[in-house]
Amino acid sequence: MQFQPMYEDGEIFLPKIEFKMTPGQPVGMITDLKRKQLIMNQLADHAQYYLFRAGQHEYMRLTVNELITFLIRVTERNERVASLIDYFALKEERKIKINDLSSSKRMYVTLLRIFFAHQPTLVLEEPYFYLEEQDRRQFKRILDDLSGEKQLLILTSNLEDALISCDVIYRLNESGFHLLDIRDSEEDKQDVHKQEEPNITLQKISTKRNDKVILFNPPEIDFIESVEGSILVHVGGENYDCALTLTELEQRLLNFGFFRCHRSYIVNLQKVREIITWTKNSYSLRLNTGQDAVVPLSRSKLQELKALLNI
Repeated sequence: MQFQPMYEDGEIFLPKIEFKMTPGQPVGMITDLKRKQLIMNQLADHAQYYLFRAGQHEYMRLTVNELITFLIRVTERNERVASLIDYFALKEERKIKINDLSSSKRMYVTLLRIFFAHQPTLVLEEPYFYLEEQDRRQFKRILDDLSGEKQLLILTSNLEDALISCDVIYRLNESGFHLLDIRDSEEDKQDVHKQEEPNITLQKISTKRNDKVILFNPPEIDFIESVEGSILVHVGGENYDCALTLTELEQRLLNFGFFRCHRSYIVNLQKVREIITWTKNSYSLRLNTGQDAVVPLSRSKLQELKALLNI
């Protein structure tokens, strides 16, 4: 799959993107609303892609049974309506008009049209965003079945939604297009012994989200904070749990340009844009992360920081 670069105010906003897609390996892309729309627009004129846009609603006056019947007829499939109603777990809702369903169930039924798409590649924008837990589980089951024969790309702004169905996940933001290093928890446990071997230079910081271990390169990290005993690693406006202490992280990240600016914070100095003076004894650091993040700077650390930055 390829996307052409796009510019805004003379600066690149969407870089040239190219990656491989194969059936059985759904791909997730985490990005913001504007970039999602640009990507969808680039794919709109290509016959091999079926696009589902966020918030899409049609045929609201039909019952669930009538909609499934209609989709079978227009796509000339030979499935029986009753069989698909059972497969979609909609037996109780089959006689209800789509407009009268709960918002989650209405979106779930609307999403089911991808099941009837003939295109080899399905591109879905925020498919899980409007779904409650039960509908998420049902839709994931259907996506898992479809991904065995179709290529699947999920565009979302939420890492957790990408993790539901995707093992290959990219992040697209102002820093470019990057592959996230994501592993199952069991796989990460098998790597522990390797990490304990001597003379290994740390290249990754291990974090966790749900049952997935996410490994970040140090330059990707904006800052790290300690909150009520939990260590949170901030990357691109999102935070991830980390099992290491701040002291351990400080030691591991020292050679990557990180600085313990406060007893509860470690900051990536490459991301520091401004030192803010609030009062004679109160300071903060504003970061150039696209999220306008501000972290505290201890008075006792001010001179040490100035020396590091040669100011």
